[in-house]
Amino acid sequence: MLTLDQIAAQLQGYDPQALKAFEVNEFLSRMVIPVHETERVDIFEALGRVLAQDLISPLNVPPHDNSAMDGYAFTYGQARTNEPIVLKVVRTAFAGAPWKGSILPGECLKVMTGAVLTSGLDTVVPQELVEVETQNGNATITIPSGVVSLGDNRRLTGEDIKIGKAALQKGDRVTPAALGLIASLGLAEVTVWRRLRVAYFSTGDEILSLGAVPREGAVYDSNRYTVFGLLTRLGVEMIDMGVVRDNPATLEAAFLSAATQADAIITSGGVSVGEADHTKTMMRKLAGSAGGVAFWRIAMRPGRPMAVGRIAKQKADGGAKITNAAILFGLPGNPVAVMVTFLAFVRPALLKMMGCTAASPPYLRAKSVEPIRKKPGRTEYQRGVVTTAADGSLTVRITGDQGSGVLSSMVQANGLIVLHHDQASVAAGELVDVMMFSGAI
Repeated sequence: MLTLDQIAAQLQGYDPQALKAFEVNEFLSRMVIPVHETERVDIFEALGRVLAQDLISPLNVPPHDNSAMDGYAFTYGQARTNEPIVLKVVRTAFAGAPWKGSILPGECLKVMTGAVLTSGLDTVVPQELVEVETQNGNATITIPSGVVSLGDNRRLTGEDIKIGKAALQKGDRVTPAALGLIASLGLAEVTVWRRLRVAYFSTGDEILSLGAVPREGAVYDSNRYTVFGLLTRLGVEMIDMGVVRDNPATLEAAFLSAATQADAIITSGGVSVGEADHTKTMMRKLAGSAGGVAFWRIAMRPGRPMAVGRIAKQKADGGAKITNAAILFGLPGNPVAVMVTFLAFVRPALLKMMGCTAASPPYLRAKSVEPIRKKPGRTEYQRGVVTTAADGSLTVRITGDQGSGVLSSMVQANGLIVLHHDQASVAAGELVDVMMFSGAI
């Protein structure tokens, strides 16, 4: 495991007082280590978990050739170019009740969706494309010329998944669609990485817990509930440590307790220049041989100050090792800055710690409906609302006041307009990148 200094030495032009946003993610990607313990879970408990091994299919999906729709199955080789096909209907086949007979030239089988296609039946014509005539209880169909081609509406054995192949990959996060796929293989359990354990708390003497009597100069703690919601969406195991006061002994006890219980620690407040230095001092003190704590000034808005590092897990004899440490994410105190830094930096790092190998979601491109002022030299994350215009294009507008304490603007938004480091002001109608919240918030 590399120390923070070793990681910094690998990054060209690393400057902790003027980090670019992409450099933060690069640093964190080298710093965090995925969990390595696994467990077997029931399929009903697998949603959101990360697979610890490839999921090898024990069967073909579908298990046999079958019809993709209601219609008539026949052997295409008897068709003649530019001539209608007249076929006698010999029987009806349903899904789940395979018909074992054989089809002769000039005959066809009426099939329902999912019906097994017996040997020689290689094409299905939809029922709405044929003409049906019935005489004395016997039905014939006429297929107009050119309405069907060889293999139409036939699902082949193993077309979706072949036996012995990986249906899902190690590192995939189990989605609702993946649950259905797992069930389609007849599997009731899967092997996943254990849940990541994350401890979190707010810091500051000015922070009020819910239920406390209001007092002048104090504010109710919103950050802890926001972090709770963000972590819940990730599916980690959470350790809520409440509000921790700006007292050295109290902070030390909180950090030691968090590091002992958790893989990662998230704090809010206490990392800005000019604030009481108790939190920063305690972070440095407890890092020890675990590799230190870095305090960053990130070229971004909102969320400029941030701390990252490792807090050593204390042994019974008082010792600590770098290989046994909790990852620390010290976020700013302003509510919007907490959410932006979590989404931009902490969430991707936690996903990697969870063992997830999926790439970050791509940005959407949308037209700004208004000009947005910006100077090059920092990345800005503006709260935005993306909608679909009458012509089908995506448009985005900002949610008004973009102050880092205006939490209501995050409630109104459905994504963050990302104005990149070297980008200047945006004109109305210009395309911008948007980081959609989707299921993250």
